[in-house]
Amino acid sequence: MPKLLLLNGPNLNLLGSREPEKYGHETLADVEVRCQKLASEFGYDVECLQSNIEGELINAIHKAGAEYKTGELAGVVFNPGAYTHTSIALHDAIAGVGVPVVEVHITNVHARESFRHHSYISPVAAGTIIGMGTRGYQLAINYLLEK
Repeated sequence: MPKLLLLNGPNLNLLGSREPEKYGHETLADVEVRCQKLASEFGYDVECLQSNIEGELINAIHKAGAEYKTGELAGVVFNPGAYTHTSIALHDAIAGVGVPVVEVHITNVHARESFRHHSYISPVAAGTIIGMGTRGYQLAINYLLEK
């Protein structure tokens, strides 16, 4: 069965308990279950990975690029967390492998601190969903699988 990669960066393992006034009460496990259910409606599996380590995220993107080329993977839904604003390495990994990536942010980063206004990921992403809460993950899945 073809699949999607749901990739989450630093601190997203704390969803549900970290600043719930900003990020809500849903846990990452809740989000993953909802995404798996939606993808299954399209006949896809979802592989989920969360890491606080930049290199692990880069390795996952490299693997996703190889799987995309063989038709095993339809794309990546990626919430890079704070690495959005700092990681040229993630930018380069996405640019280098050719897999469609939809960047997702739970909060509206443009309504927050100024250092959050710049994304190294957006220029190489197929699309960006910002400020739609955890529903942004579902919107990203719909975009990738309806293409």
